[in-house]
Amino acid sequence: MNSPALQTYLAGVDAAAAPLVVALDEAIRNAHPDFDVAISYKMLMYALRGDRGTWVCAIDAIRKGVCLRFLYGVLLDDPRGVLRAGSSVLKTWDFDFADVVDPAAVGAYVAEAVARNGEYKANRQEALDASRAAARARRQPKARRGDGPGAARDIG
Repeated sequence: MNSPALQTYLAGVDAAAAPLVVALDEAIRNAHPDFDVAISYKMLMYALRGDRGTWVCAIDAIRKGVCLRFLYGVLLDDPRGVLRAGSSVLKTWDFDFADVVDPAAVGAYVAEAVARNGEYKANRQEALDASRAAARARRQPKARRGDGPGAARDIG
């Protein structure tokens, strides 16, 4: 399943990333053979019906490994607990160069992302708002100056 986009992408990444990129590409295309694939934002991006604005997933070869990014990953169930939060709605599955891709697992995540594409597009703003609210709730409030241990107290 060598596509021109894959070949072009491979020509620009570290050779250590190539086996992971190829394995992820194969798992993604097996899960959904009808993806439109292009290089965008230095990633190998998979979209439905040419809609690159709400792409489904992308492969991103970085210095320490390869990332599988899901644009609206916050909607995914993540039964393996592998997705790391990124931007407001994006989530990423990180792979070290030595990792072996489980095609069935990757395929399941991709299939769910494809199935939820319409939901995301129909409710994009609500998903973004809910994700931002959840992120705010997870953040710990910062201690105010003078509230920490050893702070001077007025005991008058």
